[in-house]
Amino acid sequence: MAQFTLPQNSKVNEGKHHLEKKGAKNTRIFTIYRWSPDDDENPRLDSFEIDLDECGPMVLDALIKIKNEMDSSLTFRRACREGICGSCSMNIDGSNTLACLKSIDDVKGDVKIYPLPHMPVVKDLVPDLTHAYAQLTSVEPWLKTETVPPEGSERKQTPQEREKIDGLWECVLCFSCSTSCPSYWWNGDKYLGPAVLLQAYRWIADSRDDATSERLKALEDPFSLYRCHTIMNCAKTCPKGLNPGKAIGEIKKLIAKQ
Repeated sequence: MAQFTLPQNSKVNEGKHHLEKKGAKNTRIFTIYRWSPDDDENPRLDSFEIDLDECGPMVLDALIKIKNEMDSSLTFRRACREGICGSCSMNIDGSNTLACLKSIDDVKGDVKIYPLPHMPVVKDLVPDLTHAYAQLTSVEPWLKTETVPPEGSERKQTPQEREKIDGLWECVLCFSCSTSCPSYWWNGDKYLGPAVLLQAYRWIADSRDDATSERLKALEDPFSLYRCHTIMNCAKTCPKGLNPGKAIGEIKKLIAKQ
């Protein structure tokens, strides 16, 4: 018999309501996904009323305020608070982004926060990125060269050669793009996804790297690269304004030429 409802243990329940202290006038409600492996309870959505006059402007500021002042059990990753480390990636207001770069004022109504979609959840807003990092390792994201530079010299590039990796090196591996990609949802076990492929192209495009042919050959199979269907959710959601879809297209062109 067909089942048209979620399994009982997958249903998200209404959670706890945390109110701001009395007298606060400029408030917003933050609705946050909560789940812990330490109990047998279903996921729930807790709501927190925050006084914006006593909070920083970014969503990460609100999360830190909640953890410090209202519920210390709230779990999320964060580090630099400047869009550099990629730690605080999560789904905010329906889009994957970095909490430290997402302004509260950019969200209309209640601020709804979930972990990155289609990833196993470790706890609350923390996704398990073990598989994604294993895929990253598989493309060997480091300089591979057989030539020896002159003694005491760096591996130099012309300005034109250096420009080829602009839009690539800035990636902070937050995986907002991969977790917004339907192709990665469907084939994440074999398809490398936009984040990892952008990292692969970063080294393919680097004039100092001598392993271009080897790197392209490693990507030439039905799944690693060619599951990309140019849906372009990756470029739309990237909090750094990068275009992984373009990088994937460049890899395809180089393989065709080779």
